[in-house]
Amino acid sequence: MKILISACLLGQACRYDGKAVEKIKLDGFDLYPLCPEVLGGFSTPRAPSERRGERVINSQGEDVTRGFVQGAQRALDLMEKEKIQIALLKENSPSCGVHFIYDGNFSGKKVKGKGIFTELLLEKGYRVLSEEEIEIVKEERNGNRKKSDQ
Repeated sequence: MKILISACLLGQACRYDGKAVEKIKLDGFDLYPLCPEVLGGFSTPRAPSERRGERVINSQGEDVTRGFVQGAQRALDLMEKEKIQIALLKENSPSCGVHFIYDGNFSGKKVKGKGIFTELLLEKGYRVLSEEEIEIVKEERNGNRKKSDQ
């Protein structure tokens, strides 16, 4: 099964602060790691960014929406080219948040919401899960769960 996965989930140091997150294990899958923010032209490290409605603003007050949208489109292009139908993305990210994102005020508070890339994938009919839902993917690979059981 082909899965597009947030590169930070595989231990790549591409987060805004230049750190890697805990590396998850997904043996037996054809993984396509990427970071939409890096694809959008952002460096590592970079100023943290949060969504404010349809915009993405960094902690310095700059509107960085364009780079987030470009990165999301480039990541979508890869999914289409490689015929990948599922994405496993980093929760809370302004690009990849699946269920939650930060509130846009740099307060550390999380709110229900989706990242720019996640929204684009859902609009195009792709299946998107957060790293907190990794067991769903593993169960499906093992034949213990059907897509319709979600």
